[in-house]
Amino acid sequence: YATPVVSPDGSRLARVAGDHPTMPWDATLLDEASLSGTTLGSVTSADRYDTPMDYDVVKSDEQWRAELPGDRYAVLRGAATEPPFTGSLLHVDHRGVFSCAGCGQELFTTDQKFDSGCGWPSFDACEPGTIIERPDHSLLRSRTEILCARCGGHLGHVFDDGPTATGLRYCVNSLALEFAPVED
Repeated sequence: YATPVVSPDGSRLARVAGDHPTMPWDATLLDEASLSGTTLGSVTSADRYDTPMDYDVVKSDEQWRAELPGDRYAVLRGAATEPPFTGSLLHVDHRGVFSCAGCGQELFTTDQKFDSGCGWPSFDACEPGTIIERPDHSLLRSRTEILCARCGGHLGHVFDDGPTATGLRYCVNSLALEFAPVED
């Protein structure tokens, strides 16, 4: 099996065999033109599941493509993953709120963020009712995918190896998030 990965510059995708967080980077890169047609670019969140979900924010695939930059579309609508240690929100120095880059729903706060060392922004909890968990069998082992409950955008995965009292580690793509600082 392979998992899609957004290249660091967001212009290309790679399909990488392996498992998080230690992915091999000797993947075949696909050019931007490959994002349409039968590759990752044609996969939407609704296509990934047997049971469709009803979301408050519903848009056609064409609308999502028009509204989201290519790299964000690949993550939020195609379940791609940005390479570890490349996301703009991995290290955040200000207090604030992390929202879904697809619909603006507030998902996490900086009080919930911690450095897990995995290469993606990590949180030990989410704001109540903002995330849907789904089984993900795309790799050789089962994981739990996390989706925005408002628009169904792919955020990342949640693991039960977190170091805080919750025991959870929400491992989230920076490209799936927007950050808004708040005043103390």
